[in-house]
Amino acid sequence: MLIYEYKLDGTKAQYAAIEDAIRITQFIRNKGIRQWMDGRGVGRNDLQASCSFLAQEFPFASKLNSMARQAAADRAWSAISRFYDNCKQKKPGKKGFPRFQHDNRSVEYKTSGWKLKADGRHITFTDGCGIGCLRLVGTRAIETFPVKQIKRVRLIRRADGYFCQFAVQTDRVVEHEMTGAITGIDVGLKAYYTDANGTTVENPRHYHKAEKRLKRLQRRLSKTTKGSKNRLKARKTLAKAHLKVQRQREDFARKEANALVTSHDLIAFEDLKIANLVRNHHLAKSINDASWGRFLAWVQYYGSLHTIPVIKVAPHFTSQNCSGCGTLVKKSLSVRTHVCPKCELVMDRDENAARNILAKALAEREQREQDRTVGHTGTDAPLSA
Repeated sequence: MLIYEYKLDGTKAQYAAIEDAIRITQFIRNKGIRQWMDGRGVGRNDLQASCSFLAQEFPFASKLNSMARQAAADRAWSAISRFYDNCKQKKPGKKGFPRFQHDNRSVEYKTSGWKLKADGRHITFTDGCGIGCLRLVGTRAIETFPVKQIKRVRLIRRADGYFCQFAVQTDRVVEHEMTGAITGIDVGLKAYYTDANGTTVENPRHYHKAEKRLKRLQRRLSKTTKGSKNRLKARKTLAKAHLKVQRQREDFARKEANALVTSHDLIAFEDLKIANLVRNHHLAKSINDASWGRFLAWVQYYGSLHTIPVIKVAPHFTSQNCSGCGTLVKKSLSVRTHVCPKCELVMDRDENAARNILAKALAEREQREQDRTVGHTGTDAPLSA
């Protein structure tokens, strides 16, 4: 599935119509949550069936395309099923009980309610919301795909305007050129990540660089009167500044992940529980700023595209064990150099961890191969008399 995104160029009336569609989506989604709360044994089909009754009961809901109403009901069921899964898996802490939504920012159409022009630069929404024809601003060539392959069209409101996303059902094929290089990576705060060869990537610290301006904009917002036009302007300016930081993080993580995967044939990293790490209030801001989760998610995505192994290993003792002899060398977070008293190995703490991560991944991979070989041998072995 590929996601193509364009910025929308329209009139104020059209943007207001998009807002109406977004509010109807939120209304149907919240009605689905209420139906599940009030009724025992309510399932996905029940939520889907209730969409037509809501359209009959509330005239404004009937303006939204029928498949878009079903997509809104699917959002309600997604929250409910996630809650069920967390309960079945006995996830510690809060299980994510479904809540009513108050800040919905998107509406999703399926295969009807919209029509894409042949030039791929204009899209018309044909339901009763009155959105009409909008111009698509971007460099993507959505017109090269058959319309049947477009499974979703999503309208999104962001701080700097309205956007349209196309979900295209297709397979992306990337031919990986083998380099013979394998590595393990250790993500960090001093360096964005360090690989097993000692190569480091500088941490960009996007939020840290923008923090002074963000605080100034936040103070300006707090001084405005609630409900005033100045407050609305200040809030929009602050939202744009936060959005810029978010996009910088995403762009940096994607590009670094792509470069890493392109230049290696095997990559190993720690299976970190980032939600637990940010409980440390001294490091939470820096960890969130580094955006490890997005980076590692992109590494796995590009690894699947290039069909190279990307292996997650347990993070236990990767920093404490010596990569040369395996001796346990305890060190606090403030100690940045690994010094082994047994084999006298001296190197950067993160490089030592990256080497241990790679060694763990290779050992696990070899063990899986052995188990697979033993399984095949046992299956094909002749029966003894």
